[in-house]
Amino acid sequence: MTNNSVGNAGRLLWAALRALLVLTVVTGVLYPLAVTGVAQLAFPGKANGSEIKDASGKVVGSELIGQTYNLPLKDGEETASPDLKWFQPRPSNGLGTNSVNTQYKIILSGATNRSGDNGAVTDKEGKAVCPEKPEEGTLCAQVTDAKAAVVKDNSTADFKVRPSDVPADAVTSSGSGLDPHISPEYAKLQVHRVAEKNGLDVKQVEKLVADHTDDRILGFIGEPRVNVLQLNLALKSLVAAKG
Repeated sequence: MTNNSVGNAGRLLWAALRALLVLTVVTGVLYPLAVTGVAQLAFPGKANGSEIKDASGKVVGSELIGQTYNLPLKDGEETASPDLKWFQPRPSNGLGTNSVNTQYKIILSGATNRSGDNGAVTDKEGKAVCPEKPEEGTLCAQVTDAKAAVVKDNSTADFKVRPSDVPADAVTSSGSGLDPHISPEYAKLQVHRVAEKNGLDVKQVEKLVADHTDDRILGFIGEPRVNVLQLNLALKSLVAAKG
């Protein structure tokens, strides 16, 4: 009786071990290899991270993840200033640098989680509006400061930006904080400043933005958008061609 029990237990354990080995090979080796192989054949670009390369063939980022264009930190600075010769992305605290491309690194991802009326007051009509001097650390303060910076940075001798001209994506981050796109309106707002900083004609830069504006997917999904990295790579080529 004891021998039968031991034998049955042994057979069950051996069957379980064989099932484990077979499932490990199938789900842990064969299936991932098959999926990877199909992806590499059908969608090699997307399978490898939607990489974007510069004119020399060097990978400089992904079309799915934004990056910053800042000047090197100066002594005593905690926050780098934007390099205004480049088109700027949406605000984000999650973008930085790495050793492969000094303008590409994910530090963190996420939104502020502040409500849309954070720091706002109620006006006479019962609407939530940001006060002239919002409380420090609130979303209103963040947006107010960002809007003032956009107006200042993008106003040139012959082009003045008004606060009402600043689109929402110029002063707020996306839900992930890593959005690689900006609106065509924000890209156009930066044209005069980019042209001036790079010694280019405004019409040339306007055409650059138009050429890199993607329409809605299938004509009705999402909004028109501009990939900032691709736009800046085209700008770099245009500046280089100018000599």
